[in-house]
Parts: sequence; structure tokens; C-alpha cells
Amino acid sequence: MADFRRGIKAGLATAGIYLAISTILGVIYYIFLSVPHFLHGTGLSLFTWGALMHPSSVIILLFQYVVRGIVFGAVFAALYHYLPGTKSVIKGVVLSAFVWILSAVGFIYMTPGWPIDGGTTWTYCGGGAIDLSSIWPALAGIISALVFGALTGFLWNRFRGKELTEERRGRPVLLVSFILGGVMWALLAIGFIIGVVIEGAPAISPEFWWDDILATSVVFLGLPGWVFTFVGWRKTKVDESGLKWGVAGGVLMAVTGFMLLPGALAIIGGVFSGRKPVTEPATAEIEQ
Repeated sequence: MADFRRGIKAGLATAGIYLAISTILGVIYYIFLSVPHFLHGTGLSLFTWGALMHPSSVIILLFQYVVRGIVFGAVFAALYHYLPGTKSVIKGVVLSAFVWILSAVGFIYMTPGWPIDGGTTWTYCGGGAIDLSSIWPALAGIISALVFGALTGFLWNRFRGKELTEERRGRPVLLVSFILGGVMWALLAIGFIIGVVIEGAPAISPEFWWDDILATSVVFLGLPGWVFTFVGWRKTKVDESGLKWGVAGGVLMAVTGFMLLPGALAIIGGVFSGRKPVTEPATAEIEQ
């Protein structure tokens, strides 16, 4: 059983540290206008001093960091026993690298003709950003992402765990995929209903045709993918394999691009759920 409370605490604490760093860098940038260019778009320079004068901007940025912390912490807890490495810091680095690569793949997939069509920055839930327009922003984004993962792993050790019970492997991963996929589908479905059904806007416009196709596919493919993932998770609750349902749901969600992360998690969880349940060691003892 995954220790989600512990993971979310670690993720939120990391997000808070990043928020403080962003504020400091924003103040420095505003006052001295001398923040090196390679720091732009790394996820560490989201705050500017001017944003502090606008409560709406502060709320949005706070929400972004909170969401990143919760999502990354929950994924870290769900995958903790499957990540390579014996130390939590190493596991955090591996996970952040995986999510960064996944985000880069999703960004390229969702941007046909990139970088000619413009738009080269994609921020992901781990705190790092992808800016592939040059080597320095990309390198800074990778470093930022890896630091986020390492810090989450370090803080994981600072929080006391709880006694874990036996369950079928892959079940926590499918649970996170199910929750994350449901939230993402609902947000995009609401936008689709408001824009297309209520306001009568075209579902696919010539200017943003590929992005519109993917957004529309979320509504019609993401939902059955989410349902399949739910069925797979339900099967693991009764100690059955959720392999077929998890993989099928993950593929459907992943092809939409927008739901790539929950789709990848569903595939991973489905594969692991095909194995027999094992007794996971208790995590009450803090690792050194």
C-alpha cells in the first residue's frame, strides 16, 4: 500500500521551497534586471515583483505550485517501490527525469511542425520546464526538474511513514492514474462543452487544428480510457490482475497527448498488477 500522505507532504514542502526561490529570483530580476537568460523558463523564475501586486497572479501561481507538489508527491508515493535505487533521493531524481522526458515527448507530439510554428516552452508538474529553443534553457529546465525530484526524495525521509499492508502490485499506480485522468478529462470536457456546445465554436479550427483534434479526442477517447483504468483498478481491489484493462485505458488516454501522464501511469500500473501481490516493507523507519 502506497504512503500517499507522506508523498504529498514531501511534494508540497518541495513546492513551497520552489515558490520561495521563485519569489526571490523574481525580485532580483525586477530590481536588477540581470537574471541570466538561461534561467528564463526553468520554473524558477515564474514570479516577478510586479506579480506580487496582483492578487489574482499570486493565487494562480500558488495553485500551480500546489498542484505540482500534490501530483508529483502522489506519483512518487505510488511508484516508490518500483523506482530504481536504494535511496529516496535517487528515486526522486529518477522519477523527475522520467516525468521530464514524458513531458518533452508530449510537448513535441502536441506541437506539429515544432519549432517552426512557435511555442517552445512546456512546464510540467515536477517544477521544471521544457524550453527546447536552445541548449541553455533546456539544460536549466532539466537541472531544475532533477533538483525538484531530489528535494522531494530528501523530504520524504524527513516525514515518518506508516505501516503498510499487503496488496496487489500496481494498484496504487492505477489509483493515481484514475484520479489524475478523471480531473484532466473533466477540465477539458468542461471547456469543450462551453466552447463548442454552448457557444457554438468550431471543434476544429484551421489555425489550431492539431491541438483541437487532440482536445476533442480527450472528450471521446479519454473518457473510455479513464473508465478502463477504473475497471483495472477495481480488479486489483479484489486481488485480480488489471493488466488488460490498465494497458488499454492507458493507451487511449496517452494518444490524446493531454492525458499522457495518467496514460503512462495506467500502463505501468496495469503491467505491475499482472504480478502476484507481495508484502511491502513498512516505511515507518526513516531511511538514512
